[in-house]
Amino acid sequence: MEDILKEIQKLVLGVLNAQKLATVIYGNVISVGPLEVQIDQKLTLKEKQLKLTRAVMDYEVEMSVNGGAKQKAKVFNGLITGDKVTMIRVHGGQQYLIIDKEVI
Repeated sequence: MEDILKEIQKLVLGVLNAQKLATVIYGNVISVGPLEVQIDQKLTLKEKQLKLTRAVMDYEVEMSVNGGAKQKAKVFNGLITGDKVTMIRVHGGQQYLIIDKEVI
C-alpha cells in the first residue's frame, strides 16, 4: 500500500511540474520600443508576451497639495533600457507580468 501512495505522489508531482504554475522570474529590459526583456542568453520575451503593472508604467494621478485645488500630476515610472525587472510567469509560461523594477 505504501508503494502505491508513493507512486501516486510521484504522478501528482509530475503533473504539477508539467503545468508550469506561476513562478517569479528576473530579467533585463533590452528594448522599450518595442518592449523586449531578456531572461537569459537563450530567451528574450517580446512585447506580446508581456503585461505591465502600474509600478512600471508612466501614469497620471489627481492630487492636491496642502488642501489646495486638485490638479493632475504625471508619475514617470516607465521602463527604460537597462532596467532589471521582477516578473511572474503566468500559468503555462506564455505570458509574463512585470510587477516591479529594481531600484538603483
